[in-house]
Amino acid sequence: MDKINLLIIVTVISLFISLFLAFFLVTVKTKHKISNSLFAVFLLLNVIDSINPILELVVNNPSNLGMLRNTFAFLQIPVFYLYVLSVCYSDFKLRLKYIIHLLPFLIVNLVLLPRFYAVDLASKISFLKNRQNMIELQFTHILFHIQIVIYIIAVFMILRKAKKLYLENHAGKSVNSYNWLFQFTVVLTILYLITLVKNIFKFSDYPNISEGVKIGLILFQLIIICWYLFKALNNPDLFRNIDSKLKLVKDIISEEKNSEQLAENEKEYDSALLKLKQYMIDEKPFLNPSLTILDVSTAIEIPVRDLSLLINHKLEQHFYDFVNTYRIEYAMDILKDITKSKVTVLEILYEVGFNSKSSFNTAFKKYTGNTPTAYRKEL
Repeated sequence: MDKINLLIIVTVISLFISLFLAFFLVTVKTKHKISNSLFAVFLLLNVIDSINPILELVVNNPSNLGMLRNTFAFLQIPVFYLYVLSVCYSDFKLRLKYIIHLLPFLIVNLVLLPRFYAVDLASKISFLKNRQNMIELQFTHILFHIQIVIYIIAVFMILRKAKKLYLENHAGKSVNSYNWLFQFTVVLTILYLITLVKNIFKFSDYPNISEGVKIGLILFQLIIICWYLFKALNNPDLFRNIDSKLKLVKDIISEEKNSEQLAENEKEYDSALLKLKQYMIDEKPFLNPSLTILDVSTAIEIPVRDLSLLINHKLEQHFYDFVNTYRIEYAMDILKDITKSKVTVLEILYEVGFNSKSSFNTAFKKYTGNTPTAYRKEL
């Protein structure tokens, strides 16, 4: 099978699956409609970008519509950026200010206007044949890769902040979601790096290598999209967003007016800490797998801001780790209880407030140095 036929087959399979998944995302009933719609748009933009091998079978000459289709690649990474925002923050809404993400797309099309869009067919053909010497195309590719670098960095910063906010304010299983979305972004970054290599060869003396890399890119893109959606669709509660108005503890501390205010707060923290620990022991709120710092704040009547400073700053623990400490100690008590020797580790983890075996094992080993099973055997 020659390279062209293989490219067509891989492209057709990729397009079919991407379109099917995009259709599913926009039609499935869910409360995460914006996130699903944004990822569906991301899929469709990838379809538009990948369809070129099929179009070349029926369209021989360059056209304005064909060039416009190529420039839609400038919308892919901004849409993915907005998708990550929508996943991380529960109060995300599509706002007018996000139009600024269209800027690179608009700039590129304005640059191409004089010597491509506004000329006849012969000039268009000449423009593309001499692509290596056309400053507009060189500018387009440079801008595309600069855009990718900026947005990928921005996505990693969002994920890093969102994970910290989650750890400081929540004690559920969703922290694993941020780790997984981080992994997906890493894979996507690798995909764009391969695209960069392809484009370097495209403007070199070895354009055939570029075509070979293109086949691998389409196949790789298909695999990671299926991987992502398989994970997301099999775990409908994978991502539980947080409020974007929440502040990191380090930012709260920096907002304190002066050291005297901090010193005054320190005195209040001692009594608040006793109240908090007594509440955790008496009421056992940690048994709630979806416990948040707001829940605790409401119960013990301490403002969320003060409670966050108390746990994350004074105790030097994330709320996530603080709650898991009580869960692990409760699990240890059950494991030590001879009358409960037939209770399985899986039953115990659900009983103490965990809802994931992996997160329970990780937390237990972090606290005790052993897995739950090994700990029970040593008793």
